[in-house]
Amino acid sequence: MGSQGGGWGQSKEFLDLVKSIGETRSKAEEDRIVMHEIDTLKRRIAEPDIPKRKMKEYIIRLVYVEMLGHDASFGYIHAVKMTHDDSLLLKRTGYLAVTLFLNEDHDLIILIVNTIQKDLKSDNYLVVCAALNAVCRLINEETIPAVLPQVVDLLTHPKEAVRKKAIMALHRFYQRSPSSVSHLISNFRKRLCDNDPGVMGATLCPLFDLITIDANSYKDLVISFVSILKQVAERRLPKSYDYHQMPAPFIQIRLLKILALLGSGDKHASESMYTVVGDIFRKCDAASNIGNAVLYECICCVSAIYPNPKLLEAAAEIISRFLKSDSHNLKYMGIDALGRLIKISPEIAEQHQLAVIDCLEDPDDTLKRKTFELLYKMTKSSNVEVIVDRMIDYMISINDHHYKTDIASRCVELAEQFAPSNHWFIQTMNKVFEHVGDLVNIKVAHNLMRLIAEGFGEDDDTADSQLRSSAVESYLRIIGEPKLPSVFRQVICWVLGEYGTADGKFSASYITGKLCDVAEAHSNDDTVKAYAVTALMKLYAFEVAADRKVDVLPECQSLIEELSASHSTDLQQRAYELQAIIGLDACTVECIMPSDASCEDIEIDKSLSFLNSYVHQALEKGAQPYIPENERSRMLNVSNFTSHEQQHEGLTHSLRFEAYELPKPPTVPPPRISQGAPLTPSTELVPVPDPLYPVVPPLSDTTGPSQLKLRLDGVQKKWGRQTYSSPAPSVTTPHKTSNEIAQSDATHSSSKQRDVSFGGSSRSQVEVSPEKQKLAASLFGGSKRADNATTSGHRVAKASNHATEKSQVAKAAITAPSKTEIAAEKTLSPPDLLDLGESAVTGSAPFVDPFKQLESLLEPAQATADANQGSAKAPDIMSLYADILPSSLRSTSVSNPQQDDMSGDNGLSLESGLSNTVNRTAQGGTAATHQTQLNKGPNRKDSLEKDALVRQMGVTPSSQNPNLFSDLLG
Repeated sequence: MGSQGGGWGQSKEFLDLVKSIGETRSKAEEDRIVMHEIDTLKRRIAEPDIPKRKMKEYIIRLVYVEMLGHDASFGYIHAVKMTHDDSLLLKRTGYLAVTLFLNEDHDLIILIVNTIQKDLKSDNYLVVCAALNAVCRLINEETIPAVLPQVVDLLTHPKEAVRKKAIMALHRFYQRSPSSVSHLISNFRKRLCDNDPGVMGATLCPLFDLITIDANSYKDLVISFVSILKQVAERRLPKSYDYHQMPAPFIQIRLLKILALLGSGDKHASESMYTVVGDIFRKCDAASNIGNAVLYECICCVSAIYPNPKLLEAAAEIISRFLKSDSHNLKYMGIDALGRLIKISPEIAEQHQLAVIDCLEDPDDTLKRKTFELLYKMTKSSNVEVIVDRMIDYMISINDHHYKTDIASRCVELAEQFAPSNHWFIQTMNKVFEHVGDLVNIKVAHNLMRLIAEGFGEDDDTADSQLRSSAVESYLRIIGEPKLPSVFRQVICWVLGEYGTADGKFSASYITGKLCDVAEAHSNDDTVKAYAVTALMKLYAFEVAADRKVDVLPECQSLIEELSASHSTDLQQRAYELQAIIGLDACTVECIMPSDASCEDIEIDKSLSFLNSYVHQALEKGAQPYIPENERSRMLNVSNFTSHEQQHEGLTHSLRFEAYELPKPPTVPPPRISQGAPLTPSTELVPVPDPLYPVVPPLSDTTGPSQLKLRLDGVQKKWGRQTYSSPAPSVTTPHKTSNEIAQSDATHSSSKQRDVSFGGSSRSQVEVSPEKQKLAASLFGGSKRADNATTSGHRVAKASNHATEKSQVAKAAITAPSKTEIAAEKTLSPPDLLDLGESAVTGSAPFVDPFKQLESLLEPAQATADANQGSAKAPDIMSLYADILPSSLRSTSVSNPQQDDMSGDNGLSLESGLSNTVNRTAQGGTAATHQTQLNKGPNRKDSLEKDALVRQMGVTPSSQNPNLFSDLLG
């Protein structure tokens, strides 16, 4: 859109809207105008037969509303509809709006996929470009396959603009789903040789991402990249690619980044780059910001590839010009580039020592922080004192807690590595903890205590003793200061307790008095009081172990009495332990708390083998064995049976077809059934005429007239009111729940730079002050001579070399079937509970028509007679539905009926096989109970008679419910 008054085809109403918003003086006034505009647009868009020109203006006004931060979702669908228009202007407006309105996961994306597919095949390349723009913004991982073939075909389009946007779309696909375009990577190589520089430049972006991941696969492209860079540097590209008289600077920067990755650690590849990089150093114009950006990228490339002395000298010269500039941006670039080069050539920093000092004193905080990063990289034993002192002073002067924490950790690291003396090390650590102790990681305090305890890690006991004595003296001087951080007070209490009386300079009573003062002064800090009480315990223990008279100070006694009644159980325990140790003899105390034993390893018996005898006795008395935590998840949670039933009842209403579990011998307890009481089998079996919940016929017992029937208690009734009978523990087949399903799921700031010319020879000579010369000598003076002196500073003590026991990983226990079960399975095949062809339980029973059985069963008199005869065989109800049951259900195997009376788990096995069935039988029960339950719901006798009639007619029911035959029989 142009800005010519009224020439851009918009109404005066829209122009007035833009003008009124521009003239607002408050956010509230702007919101009022926009909300009024939203109400107007809602009313206008809802009108019928809106002209296309008007709708286009409404969409643009919606974009304006959305850009001001308000919701315009009521008009999204109209923007989607506009993408379907045949007019090029309306279609491009629609694509522009949807790319601004929608994101790749929006619900309306599916409505424009077909439109994008059609537009990608359009003969008008402007339509194709608009569709490709939408593809880059809106196509997500799921819809990539829908447009990928069309985008690949566009790589050979005659228009260079289309080829360029197709490359950008493929790059976007790679960023969102690398696997979807992994077979198309070769297309990027081909487009690198495109005749159009724009297509070639667009190809560099995906190639840079690919090379970042795997540089070795693209080593063969080094010659091509060098050739392209040489042509760009020699101005062989059209003038339209120049920027501030620099030939295609952004292509040069991208190529230099790629060459830095390919030449890292590769001498052969780097040698082919030296010439072209040197040419850029000589030809690049340093009078413009974009020229300085190319030079900076050249320095980064030189520092990454195999070193070349001539290129390093050229880079050092450019850095010198950066540091001498008056622009803070160029100074920042110079400091950063210098930090890269000193890794290769440390002596380069010495050439610019005064410039670094100037940057360290610059008021620009960003430049000062970058300079501290440079000093951190060039620290060594000869200049560590100056650098750390400067860093601590700067840390004290700033208010940024995040950066304070970063500087504090660096100061601690440098002090541990390069400390020239014990005294300086302790003083430095005291400064750090005193000023930023609350921001320092607790691990730093633990490392300091460990370093004081273990010493240098060498066989120099004298130096270790001097370190501890220096720490004790310095801590006694500052322990009374009121604003010490809590972490620092903990360190002080620990050191005084361990080594306060080690050298004999201070008495135990003096140090205990100081510790009592700390505990009383910080009564709200339980951690400090705990450290103080433990330090008192150590001091008194050392005195008792040395057979010296222990005089408990009054303030110490009052502290013990106070903590003995504390609400904190930890402080109570420490106070009682302190009282107990004071009353023990010297030999016992020496065994409990030996002197200077903080570094000794403590052997831990992770298996708790000393409890083996106790565990063995408990198991002999009938206690349950311990179940490892990693095996508990495999066990069924019986208490969640109801929730599982409710969860899966809506998903499936059929039997589970897993084979029943074989019964276990009576001598072996059921493995890992940790909940619920033993299941009592029911003595009655009530037929359920719904094949969705078929009832398994009972297994006959060979040992007596009593029969083992299916337990139906605790299961929801299908007819009548939704209730449950008396609950009983049950075990269901583990279901796969939703928890087991895998779930699939540098801010670039730019600043306006001004062109700066370097002073060169015309720069006036400035006299350097003696203070700066002295500081420079402290920082850089020792860099020329070889630093062969061994560092006497502190190193982080090595961890003890004592071997520790490897943690035992509990393996999942696999319960194998017993020999008795295997033998029983081999000798006697388990009967098929649902095999209705022939009886697998009582082979001598004559075949009886199942429909006649059920009809006689449904007669009240016959039902009473059957109930009175205990030895009569229960009717085979499952044979009624043999024709409609699946074959997998008819072949389901069960346990051996001869072992049913021997195993208490039979009810468990049956019920686990029928976890989704719904039974209606109460335990016990009489014939009257059966009659009451059978009378519920529709007339089953009529339904079954109709069922039998249909079967005689040869009709196979398609439904699994015989009650539904009423639609066939009227």
